[in-house]
Amino acid sequence: MLHYAVVFFVIAIIAAVLGFGGIASSAAGIAKILFVVFLILAVVSLLFKRR
Repeated sequence: MLHYAVVFFVIAIIAAVLGFGGIASSAAGIAKILFVVFLILAVVSLLFKRR
């Protein structure tokens, strides 16, 4: 999950440098969502692993 977030973040950076604002903002939004999902799953995994 974290890998996909990083990939979309890199796509957003490249698109922003090339001037594609719409694609950059979409890719950045997807990266944010994937990163939040990764954090939630990591916390849940840590909590259940301790029990």
